[in-house]
Amino acid sequence: MLRLAFLCLLALSAAAQDRIGTVQVRVSTDHADWRYEPGQPVKFRISVIQDGHPLAGARVTYRIGPEMMPPKIDQTAALTGDAITVDGGTMQEPGFLRCIATVEVNGKTYRGLATAAFRPENLQPTQQNPEDFDAFWAAGKAALAKLPIDAKVTPLPDYGNAGADCYHVNLQNVGMGAAPSRFYGVLCEPKAPGKYPALLSVPGAGVRAYRGLAEMAAKGVITLQVGIHGIPVTMDASVYESLGAGALAGYNTFGLDNRDRYYYRRVYLGCVRANDFLVSHPKWDGTNLAVTGGSQGGALSIITAGLDQRVRGLAAYYPALSDVTGYLNNRAGGWPHMFRAAEGVMAHRMAQKIETSRYYDVVNFARRVKVPGLYTWGFNDETCPPTSMYAAYNVIPGPKKLMLALETGHNNVPEQVAAVNDWLLAFLKGR
Repeated sequence: MLRLAFLCLLALSAAAQDRIGTVQVRVSTDHADWRYEPGQPVKFRISVIQDGHPLAGARVTYRIGPEMMPPKIDQTAALTGDAITVDGGTMQEPGFLRCIATVEVNGKTYRGLATAAFRPENLQPTQQNPEDFDAFWAAGKAALAKLPIDAKVTPLPDYGNAGADCYHVNLQNVGMGAAPSRFYGVLCEPKAPGKYPALLSVPGAGVRAYRGLAEMAAKGVITLQVGIHGIPVTMDASVYESLGAGALAGYNTFGLDNRDRYYYRRVYLGCVRANDFLVSHPKWDGTNLAVTGGSQGGALSIITAGLDQRVRGLAAYYPALSDVTGYLNNRAGGWPHMFRAAEGVMAHRMAQKIETSRYYDVVNFARRVKVPGLYTWGFNDETCPPTSMYAAYNVIPGPKKLMLALETGHNNVPEQVAAVNDWLLAFLKGR
């Protein structure tokens, strides 16, 4: 009797098994290259997948409109068959039309998106170029040049590898006022004697520690990976977490009402100071210097190349701080979105802050980049909208190549990173 009851319980348990798994919302365009001519209609295909098969009965909400702007279409429909296809409308001018689809399953919301491009190579900046832009930054570099580098270098034996030695570097930099500040990073250099090219690695947004680029150094490149906040970059993670949530929260708009005291003045000139240190390195080959980074680091790569004529090339992932005034012209602007009404920061829409942005926007440094560069991003980026990035890219006068990873958002994929690193190595070594 007990055996029969046990078998019945097992059968009941098997019949009552729940199914759980990650749900994927996939959105795609009806053009494989995601590109359209102005006036050409777009159709978006939306599917919801669980365990490799369509999720029967799912109700999908989709919102379609110019990226980062209020949607022009906001509807909910039942998923019939494998997918639904919806009319996305079109755009009459260069830009990006985005479809964001969501579905709720077991109380959790899942999301997917796709972004159609309309002649993005014709996008032009909304940001203005101040007449005294060059004079302003020439004065900043002159103030920096008056300060000795005063490099303090400390070995980091646990950071290196068989082919590279690493050091914590502490450099003198301009400050927010009259007093100087410090600029920190991790230097990695090839162990073998000889002369080598140099690479400055500039960081994405946030507050964190850095370990340097020992692997790149082992391949024959002097590397310096810097932080931007004027604090050592080898402390415990808890220190950076506290600063990021406290004293440095929202640093990207500190002093925005004054071009001489905006947070990024010290940062931009600090990147020049980092190059001062690299070109003074006894193992530098005397010629080859490049800069690379992503997001805020993509911005700093373009900015440093525009500011410092010693830079011979750059590789920039999804650059932030590009055409930030887009929102003042009814289109997407770049991170940190200080002028976006939907962010609830209308207080930033002040004449003084808008004027300051002109001296710090990537667009106006891009106009001055004359060296070869590799640039890469995706169409689905919601942190650094492609409208803003194209606005900067399109005004670069120097040799340039754009490598698109279409479906990516604010991230990269291994193939993308490998291609960028290969390009940097070939460029720096003259291959």
